[in-house]
Amino acid sequence: MSLIVQRPGLLATIQDLGRLGYQKQGVVVGGAMDRTAARIANWLVGNEESEAVLELTLTGAELYAEQDCWIAVCGGDMGPVTDDLEPVPQWRPVHIAKGTTIRFQRCRSGCRTYIALAGGIRAPAVMGSRSTYLRGQLGGLEGRALRAGDRIEASKEAGMPITSGLRMSPSGKLKWPLWHAGGFAEAPEDTTVIRLMPGAHWDWLSERGKQDVFEGQYRIGASSDRMGYRLEGKTLELKPGMGELISEPVAFGTVQLPPGGHPIVLMADRQTTGGYPRIGEAATVDLPVLAQLKPGDVITFRRVSHREAERLLVDSELELEILKRAIQAKRMKRTTTGTDKG
Repeated sequence: MSLIVQRPGLLATIQDLGRLGYQKQGVVVGGAMDRTAARIANWLVGNEESEAVLELTLTGAELYAEQDCWIAVCGGDMGPVTDDLEPVPQWRPVHIAKGTTIRFQRCRSGCRTYIALAGGIRAPAVMGSRSTYLRGQLGGLEGRALRAGDRIEASKEAGMPITSGLRMSPSGKLKWPLWHAGGFAEAPEDTTVIRLMPGAHWDWLSERGKQDVFEGQYRIGASSDRMGYRLEGKTLELKPGMGELISEPVAFGTVQLPPGGHPIVLMADRQTTGGYPRIGEAATVDLPVLAQLKPGDVITFRRVSHREAERLLVDSELELEILKRAIQAKRMKRTTTGTDKG
């Protein structure tokens, strides 16, 4: 099974769950920005969650199916359609007929869309990961963004045991089951609340600065990218004499305060260490929410304890495990009804 990139959109890369275990050597973790959407997409087509997927950003790609294949589209809504302008169902496995072109448009909600291909995506594993790190020209397809003419091939043969009970599009180019995993596709609010734990250098903030962190609104700046989101809003004050420090480890979701007082939230392609005060850590459960925000979106912070953040993450993972098992059961279930048109 393979897809041909006819148009890559603004930015399309191959990503998985990241390059783990090498931060002490200074190697960036990287990986999918919205790991939840990437994991669910893989589950839907019967892959292991660690398989590589396509990550599209803001404006979509155009993909041509060289052979029949199963895909799943999760994350931001780019309104995918076929060349016949038939909508491609999202958050469920979809069979694409050979010769079909799928066009992804501008994001109507969210920022990043993930496409899983049954059988996974073939790409060399570099230090245990197929994720593309553009700044280091590492992983993915030659360490670069996808471009027109690239072939996305499945890493192994894969069949979907969904043979009946499928709905077919009028053209016959698409088939999909009626069930879906759409509960994770909620539209964002006008202002998104991100839960924040005080960081290692929280007490470097002045009392006014601490108050402003949770009372202010922050707009994601235009220069934000996979490395970090620059926040525009209130200027946060440090206590006199506090400033840069010897570089220390940072994580996905670390909130740094550089000179000038405008915070930066570190994202998937963050560096491994940083020399700015770490005033906060976004709760891990909210990282997929952050990943789907785009320049111009507004966030506020709500304070949580480490214990509460841990509980929220455990609850979220339990929900995802239930979803994973439900998907597996649905995929394996064989119905007695035939294929429906509609």
